[in-house]
Amino acid sequence: MQDMIIHLVEQFGYIGIILLIAFENIFPPIPSEVILTFSGFLTTYTSLSVWGVIFAATIGSYIGALFLYYVGRLLSKERLMKLVDGKAGRLLRFKREDVELTLDWFGKKGTKAVFFCRCIPILRSLISIPAGMAKMAMGPFTAMTVGGTLLWNILLVHLGAFAGASWDLVIKYMDTYKNWTIIILIGAIVIVCAVFARRRRRKKAG
Repeated sequence: MQDMIIHLVEQFGYIGIILLIAFENIFPPIPSEVILTFSGFLTTYTSLSVWGVIFAATIGSYIGALFLYYVGRLLSKERLMKLVDGKAGRLLRFKREDVELTLDWFGKKGTKAVFFCRCIPILRSLISIPAGMAKMAMGPFTAMTVGGTLLWNILLVHLGAFAGASWDLVIKYMDTYKNWTIIILIGAIVIVCAVFARRRRRKKAG
């Protein structure tokens, strides 16, 4: 995967960066860290510029985010509730009231969530789907997506340019960051599930 990414960026420059980052947003397993840091390194000895790479990566990221946003728009609340009430929901033990609480929370805090999640691996892609489901206005969605994406791109491209030929060391640190992020996310999910379970028990007891 990494060799293919490097080859595409070297061959197609800004266009390759746009396409790779767009696909990275749609398919999270593609590592944006490799694309951005290696592209930053390329700015040290090719015609690519740091801000040109950042601009291309931001365009690609917004294209991918927009695609997932409209996927979320197609997955309406009614369709989601049908899935929750069906076999898939029962298998995963999802409750209608839990999903409604989550959507209500996103309706209130969604703008901030979109911004901050753009700087968190895995969530930076997936956050666009609930934004679409909540029918978040396109203006705030665009502003928060582009704003959060810019921070992520500026950081990694500059780190790649600063590290130079040692750009792959940045990947190792980012892998550590990603692993800790996954651990924290799992912990957060466990806590949220525990809170919802406690609320259900209180309702039944009441």
